[in-house]
Amino acid sequence: MKWIGALLFIGTTTLIGFEFSRKLNARPKHIRQMKNALQILEAEILYSQLPLHDAFHTIAKQIPEPTRIFFYRLSRSLLNKQSVYLYNVWNQHVNDLMKESALGANEEEILQQFGRTLGQHDFEQQQKHIHLTIKHLDRELEDARDSQYKYSKMAKSLGLLCGLFIVLLLI
Repeated sequence: MKWIGALLFIGTTTLIGFEFSRKLNARPKHIRQMKNALQILEAEILYSQLPLHDAFHTIAKQIPEPTRIFFYRLSRSLLNKQSVYLYNVWNQHVNDLMKESALGANEEEILQQFGRTLGQHDFEQQQKHIHLTIKHLDRELEDARDSQYKYSKMAKSLGLLCGLFIVLLLI
């Protein structure tokens, strides 16, 4: 019975290590998705001159999960409410995105800052804000890649080794 418990404990700590590694691997992917979405938003605002809810819907059709859900929810929220502050809706959905994705606190702050400027300026200024946000995301993407490279394999190994260590201490 002791050995079954020990194996279950080792399996659990190993799974925790693999989950941490999965998040480290998913973060650069999610940052790239957000960068792509912002580039599409720029094109939709500048060239198509679509209203934001239509631009968000167009983005949702072109970007994979979890970013797709973010823009789809934004589009629906803007369509369903008559008098709404865009920043409040944006902020609410950014908070939801943080729970569903591997994005970190720095990306959350970047997206919230962008949400403060969204829809507040003319086309040229809005384009500058989009480019600035993309630059910030580029910096975070580099950090995410570095963290992935440094810690991904270590997290998997550490989960297994911690489980083994604790089991050996308790037996």
